[in-house]
Amino acid sequence: MDINGLMEVLGLDEEPMGMYYTDEAPGDGFSPKPGQLPSAEAERKGEVDWNSIFGNFSCVMRHIWLARKKNAMAVFEREKFGCLGGAFYLGFLKPQLDFIAHYISSGIPGTLEGEHYLESAQASQKFFETIDPRPAPARFCVFKPLGQFQGDEKPEVVIFFARPEVISGLNQLATFVTNDFEAVLSPFGAGCSNIVTWPLHYLESGKLKAVLGGWDPSARKYFKTDEITFAVPYEMYVRMATRWPESFLTTGTWKTVLKKVNRSRKAWGESKRGG
Repeated sequence: MDINGLMEVLGLDEEPMGMYYTDEAPGDGFSPKPGQLPSAEAERKGEVDWNSIFGNFSCVMRHIWLARKKNAMAVFEREKFGCLGGAFYLGFLKPQLDFIAHYISSGIPGTLEGEHYLESAQASQKFFETIDPRPAPARFCVFKPLGQFQGDEKPEVVIFFARPEVISGLNQLATFVTNDFEAVLSPFGAGCSNIVTWPLHYLESGKLKAVLGGWDPSARKYFKTDEITFAVPYEMYVRMATRWPESFLTTGTWKTVLKKVNRSRKAWGESKRGG
């Protein structure tokens, strides 16, 4: 594999992040504060301290953003979940709470102003049932730059953060290495669902799919301007990092696009890459 060569030819200056689960304490990283994760049963009994839950709110994408800036890890677990959405999408909470179904949709009159991302709590519940996150297979969910993986460590998902010109190269390369004309999908979801839950959801159903994300308005503050995500299962990443020299990325057509990549980088005060 030649990830450095792929990054160079794409004009990408930031190493992709890899996500994996482990039972071994991964060391220091950016994590939410400890908290008690409520259950659907506790919600039915009226035993959830909502003030504490929302007072301790911390977005998964925020910690990944900090890890990206410091070339470090972001680490999550059941006791350090950050938000109930993230806990659900990373596999630490199931089923999702009814309150959250109202929270991301139409709210509760007189009690809760919803986010209005979906039209109703019923639509939210249908979404939760559709995306159906698998239970976390180990204690910790870890995100870190690919260069920090050691020994037998292997990411399940590889996440690129980039602007559309670079993403255009990744998008076309995904089809080149799979011969799947619908290799890239862009489903609804929170920022963390598009980099973890949806790629794993498709993979578990036998579909090797890349997922575009970063559309969640609530998480946009943790992205560079114009930046989106491109998340791929590890198998697809290996194909891309191995076979890119056979693709359009070595042609004059891509060199023309690379000029636009560099103009974009110049406009944002970032150093030039990829010739």
